[in-house]
Parts: sequence; C-alpha cells; structure tokens
Amino acid sequence: MIAEARREEIRTLLMTSGVVTVGELQSRFGISPMTARRDLDVLERRGSARRTHGGAVLPSVATPEHSFAKRVEVATDAKQRLAEAAFGLLVPGETIFLDSSSTAYFLACRIATGGLAVRVLSNSGPVMQVLTTCEDPQVELYMIGGMERRLTRSFVGPSSVRMVRDHFVDRFVLSVTGIAHHRILTDADSLEAAVKRAMLEQARETVLLMDDSKLTTHGGHAIGPLKDVSLVLAHGLSGEEAQRLRANDVDVQLVRGEDAAR
Repeated sequence: MIAEARREEIRTLLMTSGVVTVGELQSRFGISPMTARRDLDVLERRGSARRTHGGAVLPSVATPEHSFAKRVEVATDAKQRLAEAAFGLLVPGETIFLDSSSTAYFLACRIATGGLAVRVLSNSGPVMQVLTTCEDPQVELYMIGGMERRLTRSFVGPSSVRMVRDHFVDRFVLSVTGIAHHRILTDADSLEAAVKRAMLEQARETVLLMDDSKLTTHGGHAIGPLKDVSLVLAHGLSGEEAQRLRANDVDVQLVRGEDAAR
C-alpha cells in the first residue's frame, strides 16, 4: 500500500474510533513503528490528528482534565459502590497498585477502615494521606514519588515509572478518563497515562472501576487496550453496553446496590 492511501485509511480509522495506537497500525498495515509514527506526524501536520504517547486522537474529541478536588465530588455514590465491590475482591496478604483516580481514593478509604492485611503502592497524594492516618498495622503503604502534579495531587514522571517497574503486584485497581470506542483505555494527561501503563504491565491482574460516563468521553493519551484488563466492575451500564465491552474478551461485572453490599 502506498503511503498516501495508508494515511487516508488511518484518518478514516480515527474518524470512526477517535483514537489509534502505533501497535494497532503495525498489526493492521504490516508497517514498522517508525513508519506508523511518521504517518501520524503527517496527519497531525494536516490537522487530521493530534499525536499522543503511543498513538493519536482526533483533535477535538479529548475531554478536558479536571482537578482531583472536583472529581472526588462527582458521582460519589457510584464510586463508593465500586470501591466496596473492589474491596470484596481483595485477598489478605495481597500487594496492590492504586492509581491517582478519585475512584481509587474511595477504595483507599475503604481499605483504611476494612481490617484487611494488604500492601498498597500508589502515586496518589490523597491515597497516601488517607492511608498514612490509618491506624491498622495490617495495612502497609509504599509511596511512589516523582514530580508532583498539583491539579491531580499525584506524582508522575520518569522516576515514578521507574519506581513502579521495581515492583510486581498481585492486583492493579484503576479508573480512567474514558474508554475510546469501547476498546482503548485513555487518560487526559500523558504522564498519568505512562504511570498507569507501567502499573498495568507489572500487575498479575488488573481491575477497572468505571461508571457509564467513561463510555461517552475519553482522554487524549492511550494507556492500553481494554483486553489487557482482567475484570471490569461497572456501575450504571445497560446490558447492551456491558455486552459491547465483553466483546473485547474482558470479564464485566455490573455493580448495583445489592452487589456492593455483599
């Protein structure tokens, strides 16, 4: 395939899904990572794409990033139910990553009062704050440092990624800005996405916590494919929406009031 025809197909893919990754282009067109990046660079110069770490998105589809203080006040009931369901999955003695999402913060609050022996590694300032005040000696906290992002009250950057890669954990619990085209996990910030990507690679299992808003928006930076997630705990999704997620070979469990109470 000549370069211009391939780039037109890539532009069509972007128009359809809103996001493409370098790996996806390699598989689809049989090209090298360098060629895929060159194609995306050309499309960006033409205004048809906006480059991200690991791929590209449509220039106007990425949602703006909100502060942690704002996010933690949104959809609190759903986040509490998701946190309760995630807590029910934890096994005494496990080591887990918690990301810097507000949903993971609710899980940290539940861990702090749960009486469960668990080791937590996190780059989230609010998670660190709630667990450093936890008086339960069974709960251990390991802080992942780096450059502070005041907007999200988290720590990111190359040093954060290196610290993540020094550890292998049993479980990674995260949330995301959104899921692009029901198949790509995204974040609004490239540095946050890099930390989450490293956590995903170092975890034996990954649990995604999400509500229905994650299906209607997404960030500008790819974390990885949804199929790399072991389990999705979802609140507020219809049966049809859940089935679309399951088409990515991922286990989806719908969380309602009675599920969170177990």
